[in-house]
Amino acid sequence: MPKLSPRDIRRKIQGIKNTRRITNAMKVVSAAKLRKAQEAIYASRPYSERLYDVLSHLASHVDTSVHPLLEVREEKRVDIILITADRGLAGAFNSTVIKKAEELIQEKASKNIEVSLVLIGRKGVQYFSKRNYRLLRAYEEVFRKEINFEVVKEVGQLLRDRYQNKETDRVYLINNEMVTRVNYKPIVRQFLPFERIEQKDQDYSTYEFEVDAETFINKLIDLYLNYQLYRAMLESNAAEHFARMVAMDNATRNADDLIRTWTLIFNKARQESITYELVDIVNAVEAMK
Repeated sequence: MPKLSPRDIRRKIQGIKNTRRITNAMKVVSAAKLRKAQEAIYASRPYSERLYDVLSHLASHVDTSVHPLLEVREEKRVDIILITADRGLAGAFNSTVIKKAEELIQEKASKNIEVSLVLIGRKGVQYFSKRNYRLLRAYEEVFRKEINFEVVKEVGQLLRDRYQNKETDRVYLINNEMVTRVNYKPIVRQFLPFERIEQKDQDYSTYEFEVDAETFINKLIDLYLNYQLYRAMLESNAAEHFARMVAMDNATRNADDLIRTWTLIFNKARQESITYELVDIVNAVEAMK
C-alpha cells in the first residue's frame, strides 16, 4: 500500500465523516419507523392470538368434513411462505430467515416431499429465483410505504385454493418476529391445516351457531388466513426496522473508530512532514555557512 500524503488522509477522513452522517441518519429514521411498527404489532397480537385460539379449538370439535381446510392429510406436497425485506443494510435480517427456509426445504426434500415457495419481499425473490426451486408467486416492493394488503388477500386466496384442490398438503409460514422490544428471531409456523390444540382454561367443546356452520367457518377461515399473514408481515416489518437500526448504529460506531484512527495517522504524517521540512531548512542553513 503506497504511503498516503496528509492531503489524501484528510480526504479519507472527510469521506468517512460523510458516510457516518448517512448511517446515523438511517439509524434515526429506522428508530422512528420502528416505534410506529411496534405499536402496530402490539395492537394486532391480542386479536390475532384470540382468533387463532378460537379457530384451533373449533377445528378440534367440529366435523372436518364441514370444510376442506380442516382436513389433515399426509405430507406429499408442501408450500412455504417466506417473508423477507425489500431492502438490505439490515445486518443478518434476511440471511437468517433465508437460512431457516433452506433448512426446512432440505428437511422436506430428504423425505421426498415436493416443496413450492411463495416469496414476499425482494431479498427472498433475488435469492431463490437464482436457484433451482419451484416458485409459485413472488412479490417485491411490498414494504415500500405501508404493507400492501392486496398481496395479503391474493396469497391467502392462492393457498386456500391450493389446499382445497389438494395441490398441497401442508403450508408453512416463515418470517422474522419481534420476541422482545430489543430482539427478533426467525419463526416457522404451520399455516394450513389448522393445528389442533388441547383445551386449557376455556371450554370450546360446545358451539351454537346463529347461521349454518359452513357459512360461519368459511367466514372465520377467510378472516384467519388474511389476518395471520398480515400480522406476520407486520412482525417482519418491525423486525426489519430494528435490525437496520442496530446495523446502522454499529456502522456509525465503526465510523467513529475509523475517524479516530485516521486522525492519529494524519497527525503523525503531518508531524513527519514538518520534521522533514525542518531538517531540509537546517541542512540548507548549514550548507550556506
